[in-house]
Amino acid sequence: MDARMLNTIANFIWGIADDCLRDVYVRGKYRDVILPMTVIRRLDAVLEDTKPQVLAMKKQLGTAGITNQWGALCNTAGQAFCNASPFCLRDLTSRPTPQKLKADFEAYLDGFSPNVQEILDKFKFRNQIDTMIEADILGAVIQKFISKDINLSPKPCGNLPGLDSHAMVTIFEELVRRFNEANNEEAGEHWTPRDVVELMADLVFAPIADQIKDATYSCYDGACGTGGMLTVAQDRLNRIAAENGKKVSIHLFGQEIQPETYAIAKADMMLKGDGEEAMHIAYGSTL
Repeated sequence: MDARMLNTIANFIWGIADDCLRDVYVRGKYRDVILPMTVIRRLDAVLEDTKPQVLAMKKQLGTAGITNQWGALCNTAGQAFCNASPFCLRDLTSRPTPQKLKADFEAYLDGFSPNVQEILDKFKFRNQIDTMIEADILGAVIQKFISKDINLSPKPCGNLPGLDSHAMVTIFEELVRRFNEANNEEAGEHWTPRDVVELMADLVFAPIADQIKDATYSCYDGACGTGGMLTVAQDRLNRIAAENGKKVSIHLFGQEIQPETYAIAKADMMLKGDGEEAMHIAYGSTL
């Protein structure tokens, strides 16, 4: 996906804050809603197609008296995560009262598998629900994120192309950068320009391109942020290996101290379809 389209998507998400959160949140707190909602919508979009099968499997497992259901439900969803609630985000746009919306939205969040619950906890997103309900903006925020003008799914939707993992991480990084700059924080402390990341990957791999073997490699970033450097490094190594006729497998490892960016990195790893890789992202300081 080209830079223009990625910027359009980032602008749309950025605009949700001005459209829905102004006069409810101070500008420095917009990120507390926008970043987790972007992750939630991405997860939701990935799970939409298999929702009926997941609910059918949940009913079948319940009838059989099976209590440990997450493994089977995730397999049914075809992902390393799932949502076992009766809802998708699209189902929550029409509720008779704010309290009914709150109850159903909380049930929807509670329906995510445990690995997603950790991500939501790191965002502290549930702390925002009462504020949004009291201001009557939760429905508007949900409506914006499921708009036909934006597609956060990896599959094409109408005239909109799908977003692969690389593109989604780029959008996350751009949002983090904008929020940091809006809060008068030093953006470079949290975000490295993508062309710099690509140059770093080339500097690491290009000198040893002829030494790459048919093997399994591990790649570690001790301050991984949203995981962008890991993603680029993986892409570069795969490409160089293919150019040299080699087959490689790559395991990514990272550690991050900022709760929000840790949550984004972990979500991205899960969205790649490998739950084990997501477990390789650790929370805490490397220093």
